[in-house]
Amino acid sequence: GFGVNLLAYDVFENDDVKKMGGNYVSQDEIWKNCDVIFLMMPLLPPTKHTINETVLPKLKKGVILINTSRGGLIDTPALVKGILSGVIGGVGLDVYENEGDYFFRNWSGQAIEDNTLVTLLGSNRVVMTPHQAFFTKEAIDQ
Repeated sequence: GFGVNLLAYDVFENDDVKKMGGNYVSQDEIWKNCDVIFLMMPLLPPTKHTINETVLPKLKKGVILINTSRGGLIDTPALVKGILSGVIGGVGLDVYENEGDYFFRNWSGQAIEDNTLVTLLGSNRVVMTPHQAFFTKEAIDQ
């Protein structure tokens, strides 16, 4: 929308994406050219830590990174390094690599011991929201 140049990478190209104006390119082209990168993929051995220290120098400076898929797609220490260095200009997350200990639990009045999570939550470049994809009445009742 809004005249965006939609670049996409997937091991399986989708004709519908092409019909909507999407152009499939290599991962390196994504890293180099995109102002905003959305991670929309399953967490599998080949996709684990898709964003990592090796990728950071390839990213367009100031890129906005959005991950609403799986926390393990991002190597979290590399993410923090990217934010602090200015390579990553902003992040939107509703998943976190080590979320099992913290998400969907009440931490009111307790200290969070995960310093990386504390760093992310305290950054003005990070927006973190709850992952609600399965949180429907039907899913909870099952």
